[in-house]
Formats: sequence, structure tokens, C-alpha cells
Amino acid sequence: MTDNAERLLRETTAEWGIPLSDAQIAQFQRYLDELTIWNERFNLTAIHDREAMVRRHLLDSLWLARVWPAIPDSLIDIGSGAGFPALPLKIVYPALPVTLVEATAKKAAFLQHIIDCLNLSDVRVLNERIEVVGRNPTERERYQIVTARAVAELRVLVEYALPLLRVGGHLLAPKGRNPAAEIAAANSALQQLGGQISACLPVTIPDEEPRSLVIVTKIAPTSSRFPRAIGVPARRPL
Repeated sequence: MTDNAERLLRETTAEWGIPLSDAQIAQFQRYLDELTIWNERFNLTAIHDREAMVRRHLLDSLWLARVWPAIPDSLIDIGSGAGFPALPLKIVYPALPVTLVEATAKKAAFLQHIIDCLNLSDVRVLNERIEVVGRNPTERERYQIVTARAVAELRVLVEYALPLLRVGGHLLAPKGRNPAAEIAAANSALQQLGGQISACLPVTIPDEEPRSLVIVTKIAPTSSRFPRAIGVPARRPL
């Protein structure tokens, strides 16, 4: 990590009330190093500049912790890809149990590699489609937090996420600057799945375009009919 990138990470997280130790900075350095190496073989990120990686991957992930009243007791990340936002959150909060769901085998292998490199404990990688995970009784309605970055539009995403949440849990869904149309389109799905929009917060990262974080709260159990079969939520949104 360049000096400027490290300074950006340290100073911004300190301003947010999430100070990082030298050991955590070293873990983030190793993470970005390994991501850069693997990215030469697999398409994990289109971002190569270290400061941009800090802004768009690390800080964008860590911003989610600003909405937590306390460290969650469980988190599952949908479509984890290169591990954002869940693994940066795990680095900062080592006691947080994390499950990563990634359907692509090469990306799942990268996630396991990073977990091993950083000696992270209590992290699982599920190399499976999210529709299958959501129908698994051992995973269903178990989690306090679901995260998902750039996975699907909101009306599709809630069908993936809400079956995994227990009542009172939250989906944290980073979105663009103005997600009003997505939120409106998701109303029917939310009613059928037992969720409601509890907040839409502005997200400000240094030198990045403003974005939003949509928070969905689960208010009622989800019918066993959901999620529907593989591919159906995306093809025929509720």
C-alpha cells in the first residue's frame, strides 16, 4: 500500500470512529497485494490503483459499520466476489462470525485463499447459488445481517436476502446516488417476503461520487415458497 493510500485509510476510518491498528493495516495491505496478484489471472476487480482500491473497496465496505449500534452476532454476504464488504468488516471486527456465498468456483477459491493468508477464524465460504443456500434449513432465518454489493436490483435482492434473515435482522444494500425507483419497484416483493425499508442513508467516501445505503428490516417470517428456484427471482421479479 502506498503511503498516500495508507494515510487515506487510517485518517478516514479514524474520523468515522473506526481506528485501525498496525496489525489491521498490515492485513489490508496483504489483502490488496493478493487481490492484485490473483487479478492477473481472474477478473476480480477492474480497479488497479491502490488509492482507488482503498476508496472503492475498503472504505466503501467499512462504511457499513457506521450503521451498527453494536457488532452483529452473525453476518452473511451474498455474491461475495473478491470479499467486499464482508472481509474488510471481518478484519476490523475479528469476533464477527461471517459466511460468504459465492457461486463462481474461482472466486470462492480466492476467498478461501485470503481467509488462510490473513489467518481469519470463524469465516465460511459457501460455493453455491444463493437460491440453494436460502432453502437450506441450517442457513434459513439464521442471520442478523445480510450484506450484498452490486448483486442485483433491490426487488430481486430481497428475495435472496430475506429468507436468510431472522425477524428483526437487516439487509444492508449499497446502491447508487438515488435508489428511489428501485425502492418503489421493490414494494410488492417486500410485502410478500416480510420486509420493509427502514432507511436510505447517504454514503460519502473521500473523492468518490455520493452513493446510498438502503437498509431493509425483516418484520415477519418469510414463506417457505421463497426463494424460488435457481434463476427465477432474476427472470421474474416479484
